[in-house]
Amino acid sequence: MKKHAIIPIFIPHKGCPNDCVFCNQRKITARTDDVTAEDARSIIDTWLTTLGDAGTVEAAFYGGSFTGLTINEQSEFLAVTKEYKDKGLIDKVHLSTRPDYIDRDILDNLKAFSVDTIELGVQSFDDVVLKASNRGHTSADVYRAVKLIREYGFEFGIQLMIGLPGDSLESCIMSAEETVKLAPSLARLYPTIVLDDTKLYDMYVSGEYVPLTRREAVMRTKEMYKILDDAGITIMRVGLKSTDIIGEGGAINGGTYHPAFRQLVEGEIAKDRIEPLIAEAALAAQNMERRKNPDGSDKPPEISIWSNTKWYSNMIGHKACNKLYFCERFAGNRLHFRINDELEDGKFMVTIE
Repeated sequence: MKKHAIIPIFIPHKGCPNDCVFCNQRKITARTDDVTAEDARSIIDTWLTTLGDAGTVEAAFYGGSFTGLTINEQSEFLAVTKEYKDKGLIDKVHLSTRPDYIDRDILDNLKAFSVDTIELGVQSFDDVVLKASNRGHTSADVYRAVKLIREYGFEFGIQLMIGLPGDSLESCIMSAEETVKLAPSLARLYPTIVLDDTKLYDMYVSGEYVPLTRREAVMRTKEMYKILDDAGITIMRVGLKSTDIIGEGGAINGGTYHPAFRQLVEGEIAKDRIEPLIAEAALAAQNMERRKNPDGSDKPPEISIWSNTKWYSNMIGHKACNKLYFCERFAGNRLHFRINDELEDGKFMVTIE
């Protein structure tokens, strides 16, 4: 049974006249037709018939900059979600938008229609990166928007991108640290992907833009993830979600996209946290009295590495890469990988047997 179900309503590029270098929302969402309020109603009805007892149900507007729509258009969509919320059929209403599309009139309207969460597509706090990416806003717009959102009492989230034009590890770290200062309840981390039919694609072809390697993207994202996670911010997504169109027909260029990008990142975090624990256990095992095999030879030390069920695959690593690494790195020991659900997410324990 799901604890939290999200009903996604995509409004591709609707409400956003800006043309960021990386953006092709119609390709990302695999939709070309405009979505109407009646379409939203139909989407919600369809999802509700399949969710069953899903716990918290949240209707979320994705794809475009929702508050870039006219107030009348916003109200048409939100009247639908408010109706379902008032009836107790959904619990929360969630939308995503740009930092420069937030003002008091907009927030008054969102409050009137019982919106709960506003996600801001910040992408970077580095103004050089924002300008190079043709974002059309500055970091000052982010701080102003967050101040208003907090004043109105909305829950909010921040989306960041890794590897934009002009980006660096230092600017990525700075963006994560600035996010922590603003204290959103949730965040999303997206490595930059070069899509067809974008300015970034033209820059890629001409050599003006060189995308990160997958390894670089994983390692930068890992550092940002740790900063956000240590601050208690819920990381809703890491990497672009796979859709029917992504990966087909040359839609993606470069090597940063991976369908299991989050596991690549969390696997690296697990590796960093586990390796010193095994090293400490292996050193301790060397000083212990060795148990004997039936033939009198020494038994190799047996070391167990523990995680909870949710993080077990990250402990093992994508395609067992962490397990293979640890077994080679600590070849003089017998390693076992086990589950202990008393451990918190991202926490590990090592024991000697």
